[in-house]
Amino acid sequence: MKYNTAEELLAEARDLTDARLAARARLLLQSPGGRDGEALAYALETAGKRVRPALVLASYRAAGGRAPGIAAIAAAVEIVHTYSLVHDDLPCMDDDAQRRGRPTTHVVYDVATATRAGFVMVPVAVEELADGAALLGLDPARLGRMAGILLEASGIRGMVGGQWLDLEAEGRSLDLTELVGIHRRKTGALIEAACALGALAAGGDEAMVATLTAYGREIGVAFQIADDLLDATATSEELGKTAGRDATLEKATYVSVLGQEGARQEALRHAQAAGSALREGGVTNGTLLTLAGYIVQRRS
Repeated sequence: MKYNTAEELLAEARDLTDARLAARARLLLQSPGGRDGEALAYALETAGKRVRPALVLASYRAAGGRAPGIAAIAAAVEIVHTYSLVHDDLPCMDDDAQRRGRPTTHVVYDVATATRAGFVMVPVAVEELADGAALLGLDPARLGRMAGILLEASGIRGMVGGQWLDLEAEGRSLDLTELVGIHRRKTGALIEAACALGALAAGGDEAMVATLTAYGREIGVAFQIADDLLDATATSEELGKTAGRDATLEKATYVSVLGQEGARQEALRHAQAAGSALREGGVTNGTLLTLAGYIVQRRS
């Protein structure tokens, strides 16, 4: 499928992913049910841009995939991302009261419930991944490899480790190499995984998987730089969360290290490197290039 704009791809990704998330939320209201089930459903049904699901879809199609079952793989990635947001907003981390335009999960429920909900989302994401693999007819070995990629991206070698390093860096001055090291894990790991999972779900060969993974690695850094710029320049209404939190928490960011213009140039450099990875791998996909442009130019 060809898209004229990134917004068209994102709209499709939202429709497909939100339908899967709504269905999963209904199951969670039954089991575990109760307050925990309500908190899980609340978090999963919060609106979002769905950039990671869009990367899954675009990578899947770039690798030759066409089946609608890919929506479940995209939803699995979004569930892991939602877990990270629920925990990121907790008082012990960024202590934010607003996310995606509405109160954060711990504000609506409580800290203990939100903490449990975040942890539970990881096995929920694996269930969704397994459902997607079944819909796509993937064999157990491929599912196992995909689960390993998703879980590593969500764990100590990915998001958890990156968040840990990010918290330790508050109030400190970092150089660019240190900053990139943090965000290749905190933000980039799941974005890289989204591209790899799309390629694997399509049955892509090792060269295709490597090419799309390399693209995702560069886009992950570009995405974080764009986030840092938005936190420094956009309003809370535009972001759907509290603007200026990076400065308040004395976080090391690309803006604090490079300045706004330097950060913009660095984001563009990583987006261009993502395009180069595609060309070097022989992948001609305008959708992935369009999405790279959207990621560095977005306003929310």
